[in-house]
Amino acid sequence: MSKRDYYEVLGVSKDASERDIKKAYKRLAMKLHPDRNQGDKGKEEEFKEVKEAYEILTDDQKRAAYDQYGHAAFEQGGHGGGGGFGGGFGGAQDFGDIFGDIFGGGRGGGRQRQQRGSDLRYNLELTLEEAVKGKTLEIKVPTYVACEPCDGSGAKKGSSAKTCSTCHGHGQVQMRQGLFAVQQTCPTCNGQGKVISDPCNSCHGQGRVQKNKTLSVKIPPGVDTGDRIRLSGEGEAGENGAPAGDLYVQANVKAHKIFERDENDLYCEMPISFTTAALGGEIEVPTLAGKVKLKIPKETQTGKMFRLRGKGVKSVRSHVTGDLMCKVVLETPVSLSGDQADLLRQLETKMGTNSKHSPKESGFFDSVKSFFDDLKG
Repeated sequence: MSKRDYYEVLGVSKDASERDIKKAYKRLAMKLHPDRNQGDKGKEEEFKEVKEAYEILTDDQKRAAYDQYGHAAFEQGGHGGGGGFGGGFGGAQDFGDIFGDIFGGGRGGGRQRQQRGSDLRYNLELTLEEAVKGKTLEIKVPTYVACEPCDGSGAKKGSSAKTCSTCHGHGQVQMRQGLFAVQQTCPTCNGQGKVISDPCNSCHGQGRVQKNKTLSVKIPPGVDTGDRIRLSGEGEAGENGAPAGDLYVQANVKAHKIFERDENDLYCEMPISFTTAALGGEIEVPTLAGKVKLKIPKETQTGKMFRLRGKGVKSVRSHVTGDLMCKVVLETPVSLSGDQADLLRQLETKMGTNSKHSPKESGFFDSVKSFFDDLKG
C-alpha cells in the first residue's frame, strides 16, 4: 500500500515552518499515543505514521530530500543514501520518545534541561496601616543559594564535571522491552549528562548551600490578605548551577482594634450618648488619615450606618478608594447617681405612654398583641 504524503499526515502545508510542524505533531501524537489507545491497532499504525512524518520533516536534510524525491528518497538504495528510513517506524523507534519530544527531551534522547530551583513562599504579617499605606520591609528567608567557592558548579575549584560514561552526555538511556525501547533518566548522572569526580568541599557537589538570605520587599499600598508579591529568581538555587526559583511573599493583614476591612471598604462602630442620639450633635470619627467630624441627626437610632466616602482603602489594582462605614451604637448610661436616676424617671413620666416618642416599641407591642389574638381565635 502506498504511503500518504507526510505533509498530509500532519495536516500542514508544504511551506509550513518547523514550529508549525512540531505543533501539529504534538497535537496528533497526544491523541494517537498507544498508551491512550491500548489495543487499538489502527491508532497504533496512525501514530507510527505521524512519528515517521515528523522525524523526516523536522530534519532539514531529510526534508529537502523528501521534497525533491518523495518517499523514494528513503527506500533502500534511494536518493537519500544509506539504508533509508527503514520502513517508517521499525523496531528501533520509541513510543516513549514522544514524551521527550513534547516536554523538551528532543529527538535522539538529548540531555535533560537543568531543573530550576524550587519556588518558595514567605508569609508576611502586616498591620492594617502598613497594608493600606505600603512600606518597604526587610525579611530573612532560609533557602538554598549558589555555592560561592565553586560558583554553583558543584566541582572543586580547578576541576570540572566530566561527561557521563553511561549515557555519553545525553542524560538519558534506553531500556529495551521487546519491540519497543523506553527512554529513561540516566541513573549515573541523574539526567545531567555529566558527573563530578572531585566535588566541592563546601556544597559536596550540589552546587548550592543552605543560608538565611536577607531581602528588601516593597509592599505596594492597598494590599490585602492573600495578595502575593513575586520576587523573580529569589527562590531556591537549582543544583549544579541551574536557575533559581521564585519567591512569593504572601500578605496576611492582622486584625485591627478599631477597623474591619472588606475589600476596599472599612467598617467601625462608634458609641454615642443617649442625648446625642435624641437631640443630634457632632462626633469625631477616626480614619486612617486622621479624625473627621460626623454630624448625627436628631432621633438617630442605634445601629444606624453612616457612609464616609473616600475614607476607606485605595485598591492596589484599580486605584479606586473605598469608603468608611461608621455604625453608631447607643450607649446606655451606667453608674448613675441618685439625682441622675431621678431625672431619668421624671423624663419617662413626662413622656408617658405617648407612642410618638417610641414608635418602634409601640409597633412591636401592637404586633405581639395581634399575634396572641390570632392564637386565641
